[in-house]
Amino acid sequence: MTSAVVRAETTERLQPRWIHGALTDSVLALCWVPFAIVALALDGRADATRLLMSAVLLFSFTHQPLTLALVYGDRERFALRRRVFTWSPLVFAVAVLVALEVSFVLLAIVGGLWNAVHTLFQRYGIVRIYGRKVGQSDGRLERALLLSWLIAALLWAAADTRTPDRAVEAGLAGHNRDAVDVLAELRPFALALLVPVVIAAVVLSARWIAREVSLGSGSNPAKHLYLGSTAALFVLTVVNPIAGLIAYVGSHAAEYFIIVYTNLRTRYQVVPADSALVGRAVRSPVGRPGCMLLYVGAIAAIVYALAEAGSTRAYVTVFFVLGGLHIFYDG
Repeated sequence: MTSAVVRAETTERLQPRWIHGALTDSVLALCWVPFAIVALALDGRADATRLLMSAVLLFSFTHQPLTLALVYGDRERFALRRRVFTWSPLVFAVAVLVALEVSFVLLAIVGGLWNAVHTLFQRYGIVRIYGRKVGQSDGRLERALLLSWLIAALLWAAADTRTPDRAVEAGLAGHNRDAVDVLAELRPFALALLVPVVIAAVVLSARWIAREVSLGSGSNPAKHLYLGSTAALFVLTVVNPIAGLIAYVGSHAAEYFIIVYTNLRTRYQVVPADSALVGRAVRSPVGRPGCMLLYVGAIAAIVYALAEAGSTRAYVTVFFVLGGLHIFYDG
């Protein structure tokens, strides 16, 4: 009887501890794959790749203001950081306008790197949730591991002589191309740092695998799926930086929509918060699907209005302010 109980408890511990459920979490882990498949299928077709890149960047933009809706549509959440949420939009707007006067290229580089790290830390946050579900309270090794993968991928792209041409093929022209050119000018430094960073990434990966093996039944297979999928995404980025970039950016927005859509039910439907405007909206007859469609429609209207205005300065300001607030508020 005792051995049977031990076997049953061991089997239970070996089961994946999901966040939202097996299906949702599997979609979350693999949502970069469709973006990668399309990008690889269009590789070498410059016009189609440019169109795909534009569509993915637009899709990425649509998820950013969603954070603001969750903050300003819930008085309880807004009250947690009232001063921050009141003054941040003005501060970010002034900062972006000043940065535009100094150097758009610098703004683009800082914004791009900030977004890259933000995207990575969303993945780190998900990994930590999986770890905590099996009692793993220390995430320092996984944070270092993910950062080493990101830095190695960035250095690889900077060291690759094909990167500027690939950037042109992907439609990164104008000021964006200037930022890529700056990256290309850093090629000697990237080459010097690439080998030690790759070695560090390999060592950290080996340490992480050894630790998870040593944990045995105390590890979480759901975390292994997500982190393994992330590793495959970075391998793609090394093999084909443009396809990797498209998958990295697109999957981040897709993940965010999935997480928010699921949490809208948990926070506002399962445990209703009657004072929240967001809660009343998702509990209305249109429900969560209708609210998300209305939100996407509102963002599409903003993008259309900016396009009709024909002001690059206005578009860039709105893009960077909303993007910056999204990253800042999530943090």
